[in-house]
Amino acid sequence: MGKKEKGKPNPLGEVSRDYTINLHKAVHKETFKRKAPRAVSHIIRFAQKNMLTDDVRIDPQLNEAVWARGIRNLPRRIRVRLQRKKKEEDDGKGKYYTLAQYVPVDSFDNLKTEITKQQ
Repeated sequence: MGKKEKGKPNPLGEVSRDYTINLHKAVHKETFKRKAPRAVSHIIRFAQKNMLTDDVRIDPQLNEAVWARGIRNLPRRIRVRLQRKKKEEDDGKGKYYTLAQYVPVDSFDNLKTEITKQQ
């Protein structure tokens, strides 16, 4: 086994993880008319940070789940599946993109970040 060189990141691969995102904390003290758009942008920032990709694509069901109760009455938490996938087209902005999908749950009690199987 070779040594890991300093400053070089581990090579990325395709992976899928389930996260619980606390939207209530993300949009605290935000104006009513900006809550849902800020929640969507928070999900995008969260995905960029955790999956190490710049290109994040929001699934329509996730967008509908955030906006289901209107612009100002958001769900407090939301369960999200983040999948890092390889790009088919090469546009010069990295080899991978992240797909954010909604995962419906009954309760958020004792939920942890889980690595899920790729589909």
